[in-house]
Amino acid sequence: MQMETFHWKKNQILAEDYITGKGNAKALFPYHFGNEEDWQARVTWLDGAQDAPHVHRERLVEVLEAYNRRVGNTEAAFAHIAALGDKQALAVVGGQQAGLFGGQLMILYKAITLIQSAREWSAKLERPVVPIFWIAGEDHDFDEVNHVHVLSSAQQIEKLKVDHPTGGRTSVSRLPLTSDAWEEALNKLDQSLMDTEFKASLLDKMRSASEGEATLSEAFARWMAMLFGEYGLVLIDSDDPALRALESSMFEAIIRQNAALAGALMQSKAEVSQAGYGIQAEVHEQAANLFVFAEGARLLLQREGDQFSDKKHIVNYSKDELLDKAITTPEQLSNNVMTRPLMQEFLFPVLATVLGPGEIAYWALTKQAFEHFHMRMPIVLPRMEFTLIEGTIKKQMDKYELALTDVIERFDEKKQAWLDAQDTLQLNERFEDVKASFLNAYGPLVESLSVINPGVKKLGDTNLAKIVEQIEYLHHKASEASHTQFDAAIRQLDRVRLTIFPLAKPQERVYNGCAYLNRYGNVWLHTLIQTPIPVDGLHRIYYL
Repeated sequence: MQMETFHWKKNQILAEDYITGKGNAKALFPYHFGNEEDWQARVTWLDGAQDAPHVHRERLVEVLEAYNRRVGNTEAAFAHIAALGDKQALAVVGGQQAGLFGGQLMILYKAITLIQSAREWSAKLERPVVPIFWIAGEDHDFDEVNHVHVLSSAQQIEKLKVDHPTGGRTSVSRLPLTSDAWEEALNKLDQSLMDTEFKASLLDKMRSASEGEATLSEAFARWMAMLFGEYGLVLIDSDDPALRALESSMFEAIIRQNAALAGALMQSKAEVSQAGYGIQAEVHEQAANLFVFAEGARLLLQREGDQFSDKKHIVNYSKDELLDKAITTPEQLSNNVMTRPLMQEFLFPVLATVLGPGEIAYWALTKQAFEHFHMRMPIVLPRMEFTLIEGTIKKQMDKYELALTDVIERFDEKKQAWLDAQDTLQLNERFEDVKASFLNAYGPLVESLSVINPGVKKLGDTNLAKIVEQIEYLHHKASEASHTQFDAAIRQLDRVRLTIFPLAKPQERVYNGCAYLNRYGNVWLHTLIQTPIPVDGLHRIYYL
């Protein structure tokens, strides 16, 4: 396996500073993933955290077993679930919304990070550490997860999508897709994939994942079990009613102490701001930081005294009424981004949580909320990052002397420089010389016309501008004609950019994994899982 490391600076300054250990970010987190002493400190805290609220492990094991049985997970995963019944067992947890056909490549990399780090720390600590993938099925942003991007043979980035089955603003886990909708999506996927020895098997697995008018969350979970189950990855859907039942007492605590929770979040918000960073998530004093499922929708609640309502006042609950929901029908409640970390801590003995850059930035807002509930934020572990570069792309990069930074930071400049270097007629220099010679000769003449009268001078200025415009027009047309000689090279150059930096984003944030699984099978994926790779915040270039 050929791999290189690369420091791809994060757009989130707070996450960049946390990962690199620079700036003021480190103080916003109780631990740092790069310090082995902090890992030991986290274990010690978990072993002694008697005051922290937590679920009964036996009930948790039952819920995990039932869910993973439904989505077809493997015996390796069930062995990990059983291990969670032991108080010695710890967990590494990370999650994402359920994406069509598995979503973007970065979701696969998050799962790999979970598996790698759990395996590493299980060996170091000599106790079970279980990788758990938290599927955010409660999320209601259907448009965020209903599509994937693929690079077509015509070198166009195309979107494959499924339509919303109802139009309602409810959780993705509550929206089954018809078999016709799935078949249409699978046919589009089929058409987007080249014919290979792996294609039939890949499509069969996708059909299996979506059978029974599955929701996006169900299909996603089945697919993740197929890809990662043999490595013991445990799956859970945050909108599973059985899981909600376990969360009842934590929902009750969040409602009873809602104003204090908001105050703790506001304190962390001030700390993040004072450290010099922007605020990644909406935090305000009246936020309840909970959703309720009502009137066919998932509604975000805000607090007004002891009353809780959504912004449009579609629903309104007293504190006692909301507490009754927490106790009797917890499946009607749902976390927002600020309370999900707390619920994760309540459910699992979290040694570390795997986060992307944006997640790291908003988790910084939760430090005081953890403390308020006698919890402590776990170790924040940056998700592994990869760019997959195929052999043909590598050859083309070598041919045109393109480094990864060239493609990301100065592609148009490098492309134009290569085209200019092919200009044996030296069109740019000769046209510039002609224009300069003309201006030197004609400019003074036009200026002298002002002694005749202003009208003749104005006519001369217009005439000069038109001639310069015609010279530039011919220059442009000559350059275009010259470039047609290099159409094949231009296509190769553009293919490099579209592969590595599509839509001006890292490859892993745009493309789906199916195209690579179709071309290369799953060997490359297994190699990434099985090869020990440091979780160090660096970006890795993986040459296929």
